[in-house]
Amino acid sequence: MERLGDHVQTADWKSEKHAPVIECADSLPAGGKLVIQASVGKEVAHPNTTEHHISWIQLHFQPEGEKFSQHLTTSEFVAHGASAKGANQGSAYTEPFIAATVTLKASGTIHAISYCNIHGLWESTKAIKVG
Repeated sequence: MERLGDHVQTADWKSEKHAPVIECADSLPAGGKLVIQASVGKEVAHPNTTEHHISWIQLHFQPEGEKFSQHLTTSEFVAHGASAKGANQGSAYTEPFIAATVTLKASGTIHAISYCNIHGLWESTKAIKVG
C-alpha cells in the first residue's frame, strides 16, 4: 500500500528550488522562545506564477522520544497573479515565506513541508537542542 510519505521529496535547498529553507537558532534554553522562518526559493528562485507556484508551507515539531509530531502552523499563499484580465495579469503575488515564534521545552526536529502545485510535496528538517 502506498503512503503519502512515500511521495514527499527532499533535496538540498541550495540547489533545489522546491525544498523549503528553515532558518532559526540551533539551540535555546528550556522554555525559551524560538523564532522559525521558512521559505522556498532562497538560493534558486521558484516561479510565482498563476500556472506554477508554492501553495503553502507547514511547520511541525517532532520532540525527541515522543511518538507524535506537533503541527505548529500553516501559511497559504493564494495570490499568484490571477486576474479577470488573465493569468499573471493580477496586481498581487504572495511570496512563499512563513515565520512563527514557538516555546520549546524539549529538543527535537523542526520539519518544514511545502507544496508546489506542479511538483508536489517537499520537506526539509532541522535539529534543535533545548537545555
